[in-house]
Amino acid sequence: MKAVLATGRRAAMAAMLGAAALCVLPGAAAAQAWPDKPIRVIVPYAAGQGADLLARLVFQELGKRLNQPIVIENRAGAGGNIGSAAAARAPGDGYTFLFGTNATNAANEFLYANPGYDAAADFSGVAMIGLLPMVICTSDTDLPANSVPALIDRARARPNALNVGLPSTTAQVVFAEFVKSAQAPLFAVKYKASGQSLTDTMGGQIPLVIDTVTAARPYLASGKLRAVGITSLKSSDMLPGVKSVAEQGVPGFDVVAWDALFAPRGTPPKIVDELGEHIRHVLEQPEMRRKMLDIGVEPLVMPPAQLDAFVKDERQKWGAIIKAAGIRIE
Repeated sequence: MKAVLATGRRAAMAAMLGAAALCVLPGAAAAQAWPDKPIRVIVPYAAGQGADLLARLVFQELGKRLNQPIVIENRAGAGGNIGSAAAARAPGDGYTFLFGTNATNAANEFLYANPGYDAAADFSGVAMIGLLPMVICTSDTDLPANSVPALIDRARARPNALNVGLPSTTAQVVFAEFVKSAQAPLFAVKYKASGQSLTDTMGGQIPLVIDTVTAARPYLASGKLRAVGITSLKSSDMLPGVKSVAEQGVPGFDVVAWDALFAPRGTPPKIVDELGEHIRHVLEQPEMRRKMLDIGVEPLVMPPAQLDAFVKDERQKWGAIIKAAGIRIE
């Protein structure tokens, strides 16, 4: 009888240990196996736009490293607010991320009365992807290339007489900061899209335009436009021979667009760090750098903590410019 009872106790103990193992092992395995299913990246802009093209380029390569597909979900609207709000509501489980920009994660809270999310509280940085400098262009034969001092002198001689085409909110912010920093009284002409503003500049309807390197580069290459200055702190490999505004007598001028990956609040730091490291490897590939430069993006490696500090500074910078210039989107 005692032998039977002992055998029964051993069997019961083995069953309990087996049940405990079943409870513990799946969670541990899941933590070790991330990612074990497709990852979703919300791009808050339409398919085919610059942010979408960059995201597909980078995350296709990233998916190969992770051995999991990365699904791009375009959620366009309200200057990026709709997609960003959707990402903010997503669970922080390491399977949904936001492809954010200077607009969604720095400027929109100052441009819109109610963006629908809190960029500072709802997201943490994963990795910077790249910088997108703007470029001041002209078709005016009296303004040669690399001629920021000449532009400033002309603006001061004829206050508010020189029109500048601004096809985006980012261009408006760059313009406002240039007018203030360079003390150059130029006149803003707002456009709804870059195509028309570039066409009007080439046609002589307006003498100047501020646009992305991507949009302007074909016309700069053909000689239809000339680059007055690039808006990054230093010159860029994207436009060889073009000096920055800062290098031409406006010290510290540095207003550029940027793209980065963000995680919803609550995403495990281990996953954030691991994903950031994978992105670093992708961006450091020479072929990836070449492809990004070709589409007007300068790769920039920046790990999570550094990205969070950068975005905090950018939020203060963009907020101050937007408030001072009274830029608002209703």
